[in-house]
Amino acid sequence: MTTPGAEGTSGPERSATVALVGRPNAGKSTLMNRFLAEKLAIVSDKPQTTRHRIVGILSGPRGQLVFYDTPGVHRPQHRMNRQMVRTAVDSLGEADIVCMLVDVSQSFGAGDRFMLDLVAGCDATRILALNKVDLIAKPKLLPRMALYGESELFAEIVPISALTGDGVETLLEFLWLAAPAGEPIYDRELLTIHPERFLVAELIREKVLAETRDELPFSTTVLIEQWQEPAAGEDASRVPLKIFASILVERPGQKRILVGKGGQKIKSIGVAARLDLQEFLERPVYLELHVRHEPGWRENPRLLAALDRSLGR
Repeated sequence: MTTPGAEGTSGPERSATVALVGRPNAGKSTLMNRFLAEKLAIVSDKPQTTRHRIVGILSGPRGQLVFYDTPGVHRPQHRMNRQMVRTAVDSLGEADIVCMLVDVSQSFGAGDRFMLDLVAGCDATRILALNKVDLIAKPKLLPRMALYGESELFAEIVPISALTGDGVETLLEFLWLAAPAGEPIYDRELLTIHPERFLVAELIREKVLAETRDELPFSTTVLIEQWQEPAAGEDASRVPLKIFASILVERPGQKRILVGKGGQKIKSIGVAARLDLQEFLERPVYLELHVRHEPGWRENPRLLAALDRSLGR
């Protein structure tokens, strides 16, 4: 994908990779989308929405920042979740800058202490974003700033709201200042390095998250079964791209929930996903969804590998 308005540069350029890390539901995906002014990472109010490292590329006159939107760090209970946490931890060691996000609307706890210990072990420049300040009163924010300040781990501590945009430009300025001089890592026209089918599967999964509650979002995933481009000579602006995808669930009861009475639930998911996909891909889309019962898929290395292959990763 490409980023609109990517410009050339003049004078010394800055270039850096920036790992956005934190506990589940800290707002990492919302923040990256805000930085890019583009909905690249899917967003949900449910923890553990991000399962892979999503790469977003911001290019402009000052240079290039490459963001890693990482899965939330949590106590893993399945093979898939262990992979997620490993992805987040690995990003700490690979990035030039670590931007740790904290949801200040939640009380400080053992998970926050664990995040501090993780961040303390990396050599990158560390910047702290205290997110969701729109949800708390300022007197409650000051003690949290003091608490993190006492750790002496962070070059900057910035209160923000990724949702409203408050403080985000200030945070971005600090990230630019922390970036070393260097050439862009990727082509300036790129918005991401991920193939379309990966982003398509994520957008479908976002609609599943929006339509489900309780444990169901954690035990579902989307598998792209077929991807059929228009035939040679056909007008792609009129002939739809055909996408056939399966939503995997672990238990028969979950399949019944997703299908819904008379198939209404899966139909509403499909309609919402198709509309988003057509806007995202800027072309007509035919989408067919099926719900597939796959017991224990989160522990199945063969199926997890097949998922990666189906998404072109």
